[in-house]
Amino acid sequence: MLPAGTGRAMSVSRCALPTALALAALVVLAAPAVAQPKLGAPPPPRLDEPLLVPPVQPSPAPVRGPEDSLGRGTPRSAVRGMFEAARAGDWTKAAEFLDLRRVPASRRARDGPEIARELQAVLNRTLWVDLDDLSDDPQGNTDDGLPANVDRLGSLDTRDGVVDVKLARVPREDGQSIWKVSADTVRQVPALHEELGLPSFAAQLPPVLLETRLLDIALWQWAGLGAVLLLAAASGWMISIVLRRVVLAVAGSARGPAARVLAATTGPIWFSLALLVFENGVPVLGLPVRAQQVVTALLRMLWVVAGTWVALGIAEAIAQRIVRRLTERGQLSATALVPMGRRMARFVILAIGGLFALHSFGVNVTALVAGLGVGGLAVALAAQKTLENLFGGITVIADAPVRVGDLCRFGDRIGTVEEIGLRSTRVRTLERTVVAVPNAEFSSLQLENFTRRDRFLLHARLGLRYGTSSDQMRAILAGIARILDEDSRVHPDPARVRMAGFGASSLEVEIFAYVRTTDGNEFVRVREELLLQIMDVVQAAGSAFAVPGLPAVKDERTERRSGDGVQ
Repeated sequence: MLPAGTGRAMSVSRCALPTALALAALVVLAAPAVAQPKLGAPPPPRLDEPLLVPPVQPSPAPVRGPEDSLGRGTPRSAVRGMFEAARAGDWTKAAEFLDLRRVPASRRARDGPEIARELQAVLNRTLWVDLDDLSDDPQGNTDDGLPANVDRLGSLDTRDGVVDVKLARVPREDGQSIWKVSADTVRQVPALHEELGLPSFAAQLPPVLLETRLLDIALWQWAGLGAVLLLAAASGWMISIVLRRVVLAVAGSARGPAARVLAATTGPIWFSLALLVFENGVPVLGLPVRAQQVVTALLRMLWVVAGTWVALGIAEAIAQRIVRRLTERGQLSATALVPMGRRMARFVILAIGGLFALHSFGVNVTALVAGLGVGGLAVALAAQKTLENLFGGITVIADAPVRVGDLCRFGDRIGTVEEIGLRSTRVRTLERTVVAVPNAEFSSLQLENFTRRDRFLLHARLGLRYGTSSDQMRAILAGIARILDEDSRVHPDPARVRMAGFGASSLEVEIFAYVRTTDGNEFVRVREELLLQIMDVVQAAGSAFAVPGLPAVKDERTERRSGDGVQ
């Protein structure tokens, strides 16, 4: 017997077999149609055959100029060769790079080297040539707007306008085209040299001074730089001395404000005058254009240093003048603000000078300032409390509600101000402790300055016993008023003594007067003397001071007993 389920599996197999055979037939029939190649198409490659890679087309060879022993096939190589010959002092070879066809043949051998020398002198002084900017194509630069076979080496500013130094592609003796300095430029070289070349006295110098070069600067120019520098230093010193004497003569005092400012700025003024003389003396030397650019950049930097130095001197003179004025007025506490202001002024001046120095070297100062602005905002937000206390201290010093050494009440405490700092104010209390109060909080408190009062208040209430008669009361009031009027230390207005009323256990007498003194110890002594005299007046009138707590109405025995106790 077949196992269970075997019959069902056989029936499924019989059904699936025709379906599989039908699919296989369709694949066989479709395969020829897919694999059949198109008419005229190459047969597919066999797997055992190597693949054919199309050959790489060679890049076109660079265009080369004509073979030339001096390298005049392109504008770049021609100018390079001319500069190398000039640097070596071979002016005959340098003349080979000039188009001398307009120069008579009989004079070319003599005038050619001289024209090459003059052209090199003009270019060294007025034009910086970057060889990388010149064309390395035998055809030259075709996009410069000039005629074909003409390139521009550079432009010179003359009194008659702008003159272009040009290169031209000219035929050689064998018919090949090479690059030379154009005939038009060669024709203008003598006039250009007369205007832009070396000074006339340089031609009288020995050849060793003219031909010996260090860093592309002739030896005589190095010597001239040293001479101009010494002349500038001596001239600046002499002019500053004369200027000082003139200022002192006009000011009339060696201790006046103008003299103090001049004393604080003597060094930077001398430096500035020396720079001025040096700047006007350097052009006489006819330095090469590259060296002239370096000297110009250095002079811009030195002018920034001179201006910063002058500004620092003026700020120092102003700070000293402010200190003297505050000292003369007795505002000693305000002088604490001057050092802080001096430091801030120096920081600002140095920061501005640094920005100008960076600008003189081509740094983008605008982007730098923008970055510093964002950073400064972040620092300001982080240091908000510190800045708040700083400005609070400035407010206390400037407004001066209290000064160092003043006795004052701040909030609910009393003390003497010992120091007003950048962050906090230190006060020594009556308990001899030191309290540091942040300036922002201290400036917002209600401050009562005891040191600045012009007089002390004497205010007292006397309690006389109820056994005092009206006549005795009048005698007591008159006697106390006489004491206040006759004492010169008591201000007469107001100086009053009045009966104030009937108290629970005494007759009230009020004394109100001012003592003419600003010294607390003196006031205490005067008050003591006045109170003792008032006690004498009360006793002389036959009255006495009431004892607190005793009843106002008593019988005879109690009166006698209490009176004996008071006595």
